[in-house]
Amino acid sequence: MKKLHIILLVFIAAAIVVLISFMGSLTTYDTIATAKEKEGKFVHLIAKLDKTKPIQYDAVNNPNFLSFTAIDSLGGTVKVVYHNAKPDNLEMTDRLVLKGSMEQDHFDCKEIMMKCPSKYKDDMKAAQKNLPPATASATN
Repeated sequence: MKKLHIILLVFIAAAIVVLISFMGSLTTYDTIATAKEKEGKFVHLIAKLDKTKPIQYDAVNNPNFLSFTAIDSLGGTVKVVYHNAKPDNLEMTDRLVLKGSMEQDHFDCKEIMMKCPSKYKDDMKAAQKNLPPATASATN
């Protein structure tokens, strides 16, 4: 073999090793059903707040305990327990990314990321409602 071929083989092998090492750090989003199968393992859930169920939070007696019910896109529900302060505007968010692990009867959440797509939508009618009347009529 030529030296060039050997160098190329070593480079390809190194690239494969690097790609395999990154595969372990990639995160995927789970449904509630798949998270229940991975009990005790750290997972990311995409869900939304079940507004028909009560939110348990008492800022005076225990400010580091929040409990609510989450629904995923497939309709699965789970009780979520978060041992930290309640995030602002939790009730107004459209989607939640919950990071934590599934325990026996609940999801033990370590971090909550709130997604609010309404910030990013280009809805001209909604924007015109927020404008003063003289400006709104000038744009029509």
